[in-house]
Amino acid sequence: MAFNVLRFEHQGTVKWGVLQGGNVLPVPGSFASTGDFIRANSPASLAELRGETLPLSQLKILSPVTRDQQFICLGANYRQHMIESGMDPDVKKFNMVFTKAPSCIVAADSELVRPRHVRFLDYEVELGLVLKRDITGPVTVTNANLFDFVAGLVIVNDYSARDIQIPQMQFYKGKSYRTFGPVGPHLCLLEKTDVAKLGDLRLRLTVNGSVRQEDSTANLVYGPAETLTELSGIQDLNAGDLIATGTPAGCALSIPSPFKQRLMALFPERVKWKVFLKVQAKRKQYLRPGDVVETRIRSADGTLDLGVQRNVVVEG
Repeated sequence: MAFNVLRFEHQGTVKWGVLQGGNVLPVPGSFASTGDFIRANSPASLAELRGETLPLSQLKILSPVTRDQQFICLGANYRQHMIESGMDPDVKKFNMVFTKAPSCIVAADSELVRPRHVRFLDYEVELGLVLKRDITGPVTVTNANLFDFVAGLVIVNDYSARDIQIPQMQFYKGKSYRTFGPVGPHLCLLEKTDVAKLGDLRLRLTVNGSVRQEDSTANLVYGPAETLTELSGIQDLNAGDLIATGTPAGCALSIPSPFKQRLMALFPERVKWKVFLKVQAKRKQYLRPGDVVETRIRSADGTLDLGVQRNVVVEG
C-alpha cells in the first residue's frame, strides 16, 4: 500500500507526516530536504509509526519537494500532444529535456501570480517522479528495477508564459517565474506492487470547472524507465530530485501546422513572431486573473491518489 506523506508547518516548525484521512501522523525527526526524508524513511518504516495525530485543517501544507532539489522537465511526451504540436510520436528517438528554476516551486494550493507583462499564461498538468537514490553514472532502468530508483509520485503543474517561452526561445525563462511550479499536495511513496500502476494513471485538469486536459500515462511516448536511463547518461541525479514527465494535449498554446511552420520560416523574425502573437491573442483558453485551475492524478482503481491542486490566478 502506498503512503501519502505531507510536508507541513505547525506552530512555527516544519515537519513531515503521514496523511490519515483528515489527520496527519507526524514523522519523528527533522529533515531539511526531500532527499533527507526519503533516505531516512520508507513505506515499511512509516507503517510502524504510532502516536497522536494532528488535524489537517490546523496545518499549513508545503510543497513535498524542497527547493534545494533539481527540477527537470520533459516536453511533448504524450502521443496526442506531440501530434497536435506537429510531431510524429512514432519517429521520436529522444526526450525533449529542460529545467525549471527550483525557486518556482510552491505549495499545491498557492496563488498563481501572472506577471503584468505576461499575456499568454498556460497550464500543463504533469506526473512528477521523485527519485529514491543518487545516480552518478549511466544506468539501465527497466520496469523490473524501476522501484529501485523512484521513491514516489507528485502532481506538478508546469505553468508557462508562452509569449516569453516561444518568441524568445527560452523554455527556462518562460517557465520559471515565481509560483509557476506548484507541487503536491502530498508525496505518494510507492511500494513495489504499486509500480505497475504507473502505466495507467489518469491525469485531469480543469479551468473554472471545464475540462481542458485529460489523458492516461499509458500514452506517454517515453516512460519513467526510459527517461531515467537517458538522463543518467547525461548528468548526476540525487534522491529527492523531481522529474516532470510531460503534459497531455489540450494546452492553451496553438501550434501552427508543419506546413505553416515551414512557410513562416521564410519570413523575417519580426514578421514571424508578430503573426504568432496575433494567433495566440485569439485563444480564449489562456489564463486570466480570477481563473481557478484544478488538477488531479489517480490510478484507475483509485489506490494511488495524488490529491488535488487548486490554484487561483492573480495579477502580479
